[in-house]
Amino acid sequence: MTIDFSKSDGLVPVVIQDEQTLEVLMLGYMNEEAFQKTQSEGKVTFFSRTKNRLWTKGEESGNFLFVSSTHIDCDNDTLLIKASPVGPTCHTGSRSCFKTEYNQNFIFKLSEIINDRYKNPVEGSYVNRLREKGLNKIAQKVGEEGVETVIAALNETENDLINEASDLVFHLLVLLKEKNVSLETIARNLESRHK
Repeated sequence: MTIDFSKSDGLVPVVIQDEQTLEVLMLGYMNEEAFQKTQSEGKVTFFSRTKNRLWTKGEESGNFLFVSSTHIDCDNDTLLIKASPVGPTCHTGSRSCFKTEYNQNFIFKLSEIINDRYKNPVEGSYVNRLREKGLNKIAQKVGEEGVETVIAALNETENDLINEASDLVFHLLVLLKEKNVSLETIARNLESRHK
């Protein structure tokens, strides 16, 4: 990867994106030294224009951004870093420095939560109770929620439909995890069908 640091006084803009939800978390700037430190340590380090020094995100708060992948734009002068955030990214305590009404990609976050329940079971959690009942019960719940969604669409209120559709999506995510099929695999399959 060859980055052109010469275009804007040795600094390139860096967009930080949550690796799971794809939500844009923040924008910062890197010089060559900050980029090298980011690459060697695996934690996002910026060049702070106000402090006039290197600044590792989370050095004071502990809310680090761990690098998952780094991408460069077509002009070699802007970076996209997909990261795994520890805690909120914004100094205000928000998950993102950009104000959005909700996390548009929460389904990916929910999938991540379900994956975590499988890796680190929490006694009494609904995901773990479903998992203990096995594949047949999980698949049955998807069927039940599918039927309830259809009934809500045909005979009930919009709020009922929203709730039933939400239950259906949740149970489908649990079924996908039980069968070790990632949400990314489903997204790629849907994209490949779109002509």
